[in-house]
Amino acid sequence: MVSNPSLDTQLDWTFKESDVRENTHCYHDYPARMIPQIARQLLELYSNGGLLFDPYCGTGTSLVESLIHGIDAVGTDINPLACLISRSKITMTDTLSLQTKITDFEEFVLKSNNNIPEKFTLPAFENLGFWFKPQVILKIGVILGFINQISDLAIRDFFKVALSETIRKSSNTRPGEFKLYRRASSDLAKFDPDVFKIMLITLYRNQKGLIKTMGMISNSRKSVIKVYDFNTMTNIPKNIIKPESVDIVITSPPYGDSHTTVAYGQYSRLSAEWLGLENPRSVDKISMGGKLPKNIIIFDFDPLDAAINSISNRDTKRAREVCGFYEDLESSVSNVASVIAHGGHACYVVANRKVKGNILPTDLAVRHFFESQGFTYVNTFNREIPNKRMPLRNSPTNVSGLLDETMSKEFIVVMKKK
Repeated sequence: MVSNPSLDTQLDWTFKESDVRENTHCYHDYPARMIPQIARQLLELYSNGGLLFDPYCGTGTSLVESLIHGIDAVGTDINPLACLISRSKITMTDTLSLQTKITDFEEFVLKSNNNIPEKFTLPAFENLGFWFKPQVILKIGVILGFINQISDLAIRDFFKVALSETIRKSSNTRPGEFKLYRRASSDLAKFDPDVFKIMLITLYRNQKGLIKTMGMISNSRKSVIKVYDFNTMTNIPKNIIKPESVDIVITSPPYGDSHTTVAYGQYSRLSAEWLGLENPRSVDKISMGGKLPKNIIIFDFDPLDAAINSISNRDTKRAREVCGFYEDLESSVSNVASVIAHGGHACYVVANRKVKGNILPTDLAVRHFFESQGFTYVNTFNREIPNKRMPLRNSPTNVSGLLDETMSKEFIVVMKKK
């Protein structure tokens, strides 16, 4: 931790020229990823070297940074694909064994290019042929057959993560979209992905990231990093994280309900179905704002209540959706607050989205929710978003051609437990 925290106001939080895909951060794209430089700088500013907790860890940005810094950490996410990627990112696989298996796969691919088997077990999900071309289905099946024969669990997961990205890039989904939209017919006719090549490129890229990460880990202390799938909106198991045991929380919660912002379940569905992950369709239903409250909720916080009231005047159902999100966020904050030690910090990276022309003050709401749990306000750092993969413009009214700006700034809200 820096000796003079007042210097934090002079720091750059944009990281415009930084490599946000360095180390094992290069593994797999994912919606709204927190860039590693933010987690790194927050650790340097506010961590005392104790336990880090990320209650919405996604693909493990803060966990990788904890690993590099020699800090113990716990992350949780309700998305099984995110948990798979996170665990693979923080697992320092034996490089010699990994290289041997990649070489085996490369030789396997050379043979498979000329001899793709006609029969193998297909994943049992609807519309497989709608989302993948026949030759793509065959080749993904061949790769999956190779992976399932890998005995080393860490190496098998390493290959699964690469395959998940390959599935995404080889599917008939529109490039650049997180929700499931099929390519236009004219584009689809020309689309001919080289599945084996994509897989090999991804494997070698991830291998380089792994080797670089292993070279950065301090030999003096090996941190313990664990990934779970419990939902912090419901509870935080005491056998996993004891009350008041966390030194610092570094996290980036969803920016809104999955219906109108990022549908993590939709994004993950095709990979989850192929890889046999649990409940790929339920992620969006159990995420923040997944359930619609019956009535408008009063939060006793004027900036938020005023925005919701303005939305309600135009669209009551939309206002209830917003209420559902903040009700879940408040519940999660309450549970997270209970595991932070006195003197510990909570660092939340959020954005203020616009609904029906109203900017929702998520940064102020997070501050209010933590203050209600006995925390004091430390600072809010404003950050332009040059790299984060989020839609900068969308159609908030669902009227074709009518676009509006969404989230181009982030707010890093820092709170401290008394």
